[in-house]
Amino acid sequence: MAQMNDDPQPILTASNNFQDAFDKYVHDDSIEGAAYQVVEDGRATQWHPVGLADRDLRQAVDRNTIFHWGSITKTLTAVAVMQLRDRRKLSLDDSITKYVPELERIHSDYGPVSQVTLRQLLSHSAGFQGPTWPYRDETKPWQPFEPTEWAQLVAMMPYQELAFKPGTRFSYSNPAFIYLARVIEAVSGLSYEAYVRQNILGPLGMTQSYFNLTPISLAKDRSNNYTISMDPSGRQITQANGRDFDTGITTPNGGLNAPLGDLVRWVAFLTGTSSGTSRPILSRESLEEMWRPVVAVIEGGEHSEYMGLSFFLDPRPSASGTITFVGHTGSQAGFRAFLEFNPESKRAVIAAFNTARADGHNAAEIEAAQKSQEGYRALREQSFDLLR
Repeated sequence: MAQMNDDPQPILTASNNFQDAFDKYVHDDSIEGAAYQVVEDGRATQWHPVGLADRDLRQAVDRNTIFHWGSITKTLTAVAVMQLRDRRKLSLDDSITKYVPELERIHSDYGPVSQVTLRQLLSHSAGFQGPTWPYRDETKPWQPFEPTEWAQLVAMMPYQELAFKPGTRFSYSNPAFIYLARVIEAVSGLSYEAYVRQNILGPLGMTQSYFNLTPISLAKDRSNNYTISMDPSGRQITQANGRDFDTGITTPNGGLNAPLGDLVRWVAFLTGTSSGTSRPILSRESLEEMWRPVVAVIEGGEHSEYMGLSFFLDPRPSASGTITFVGHTGSQAGFRAFLEFNPESKRAVIAAFNTARADGHNAAEIEAAQKSQEGYRALREQSFDLLR
């Protein structure tokens, strides 16, 4: 059962409803293991685990279980860029080719690539492609999970193009955050991982967080991850992918691994409720700048969504006016996750799952994957009720 403090009745009702919806989604989607944590004023007030971190070992999900957070990593990368901006090491209006001249190899029908700014990269409005590694054949296990060397990305650049005039619309891009990491390295003189450890993870006390492959000391807590495929008859096949995988050069856009407790420290910083931090990570003014809309993701209809500087912004009506929820999702290998918070109430919810659906091999699999995504989106939407 979820553990909680004495909450006002509306919050208690929302909490019970969310737990029921979470459990139902995990059950209906055949997820092996999952957990969520609710955070209020920087403190974890609800913890709810379900199922197994490792099916074969019968290892239950617990507070030490280390999940993979995928694209939630981008929020750390973006904060690192903002730190360097505030230290006057760079400007968000700088051209990306000032730091990554190799990008001039990319074709553009919309003027030179040098017009692309760091701000546009942070807001997914630069026009770069979505996937980092569009050529991988998943049926060939000898191929690397992600590119492992910068030279591989550079070699692909002459075969890529800007999809639209930079700054004119939203298009999610994983490579954009690899390019931003190159900026961090050029300006700081440190590797991306060293910079984030020294300037974010360490000061926040995120001691169980790491990038890419798992240190031996944490290996026992690393969750396995699973992919569910379906044959044409609709029979499910659940495959364990193995506890570790190499995110390679793509680490800045999706390489973070951590238990939920460390993500509590991250959202405590984001909501301004951290305590005991050895030095300021980023000013509130700069964080709030990151939560201003830059470009529309979904405009109009029932649920509008905007992109700030690496954070998704979801305005929703309430009795007292519009509340804008802030957050990010993550998905890589068999892991999925979301992190959402309300800057006004300082409440947050962090959720992680170790199982995902394959998609595209036959009609039954496509239908199951669509149903899974609809359930995931509905659960994320319901999490907003916890944060009001």
